[in-house]
Amino acid sequence: MKGIVKGALVAGVLLIVGAGIVAGLRTPAPEPTRKQTLTIAAASDLKFALDELLKEFRAKHPGANVQVTYGSSGNFLAQLSNGAPFDVFLSADVAYPRELAQKGLVADNDVFLYAVGRLVVWVPKDSPLNVESLGMKALLEPAAKRIAIANPKHAPYGRAAEASMKSQGVYDAIKDKLVLGENIAQTAQFVQSGSADVGLIALALAMAPAMKEQGHYWEVPLDAYPRMDQGGAILKRAEDPELARQFRDYLLGAEGKALLKRYGFFLPEE
Repeated sequence: MKGIVKGALVAGVLLIVGAGIVAGLRTPAPEPTRKQTLTIAAASDLKFALDELLKEFRAKHPGANVQVTYGSSGNFLAQLSNGAPFDVFLSADVAYPRELAQKGLVADNDVFLYAVGRLVVWVPKDSPLNVESLGMKALLEPAAKRIAIANPKHAPYGRAAEASMKSQGVYDAIKDKLVLGENIAQTAQFVQSGSADVGLIALALAMAPAMKEQGHYWEVPLDAYPRMDQGGAILKRAEDPELARQFRDYLLGAEGKALLKRYGFFLPEE
């Protein structure tokens, strides 16, 4: 009887030890991989160009969740200064990113230039205004009852529009006809929808497929408004700094530059 009990105990011990060895040989289940995320606050003139660029970037980073919000650069400055959760800021000017850097909110205090914006006078295809021949003088025509520009208080394109109208000598005559958009994309929408007869918008929007076939435009001379260097920055609070840097490098690389030029932007080095 004692032998039976002793044998049972030995067998039990061996079973426990064996189970422990097997358990030790098992590979632990891997922890779920955290999905990479990137949130971008972008000036509205980038709407079509950046949408296309991000298709390519997402294809190269299939595990990343990349989200972009378009709006007025000045409004983004206020939001980012108050802790808005964006990783990258692409402004329609360079002053706003530099202001964020001065506030200590930019990673490595690094503000980069990615494009130079250009301004056009745009009308729908059925407009009686011949902007190609009249240029800025088209704004003085009776058919130009409502003229859309972005709000100069917080939109760089609005300030450029205002400066160009003054330098071309038409501002005082038409200032009471101005309709202000919250950003340059809304300004373009005003003219597309008929809420305005003519608008001063970004060339990048006028050249986009969604608008190219719908209207005509005249490019405002570059010496009629201050050069529109467009800058960006990675925020210190970026959730995934490495992914943010990869996006910046892609934007500034050969593919990003080629796409921006296709949408009418100049490059900073030009």
